[in-house]
Amino acid sequence: MRRQLTAIIEKEDDGYVSFCPEYDIASQGDTVEEAHKNLQEALELFFETASPQEIQSRYHGEIYITRMDVAFG
Repeated sequence: MRRQLTAIIEKEDDGYVSFCPEYDIASQGDTVEEAHKNLQEALELFFETASPQEIQSRYHGEIYITRMDVAFG
């Protein structure tokens, strides 16, 4: 079975942090591509080892990613 999930990747210090909000799983890498690949591997490992109950309980079905303008200063 396959499912499309969200990958949020951001620069942090000398590398990149990747995060999947649907399952609250994160990883990292030296490049965007490496952070993406490592997150995919972390998710695959989670799905291989977690019980069906844990997979279901951690799942956040509605994820909305948007940008917004905020006044400051």
